[in-house]
Amino acid sequence: MPRAKGGPKTRKRRKDRMKMAKGYYGAKSKLFRTATEAVDKSLVYAYRDRKARKREFRALWIARINAATRAVGLTYSRFMNGLKTSGLSLNRKVLADIAANDSKGFTQIIEKVKAAS
Repeated sequence: MPRAKGGPKTRKRRKDRMKMAKGYYGAKSKLFRTATEAVDKSLVYAYRDRKARKREFRALWIARINAATRAVGLTYSRFMNGLKTSGLSLNRKVLADIAANDSKGFTQIIEKVKAAS
């Protein structure tokens, strides 16, 4: 069986990996093995944190809605239940934006929720 040499494919694979490690500190951007380890770990972190980011935003939206509803004497859970019973279908992202930027509009939503309850 002929010997497999490190030809263009291997060089391309290593070059691509080193490109991904560009900007890393010290040996992590210079040496192939350490660069590979650093890139692999960073890809794991990137995948994990894409999921975590969604959770963090949802928590932020809930905190904003909760603060706005408590300002008018209503709890978050009663507000969300009232939304469902009143037939208003607004997601948490939109509700949080309205609560933060349009207090007048949010009070109108709360009035509809209170009327439905």
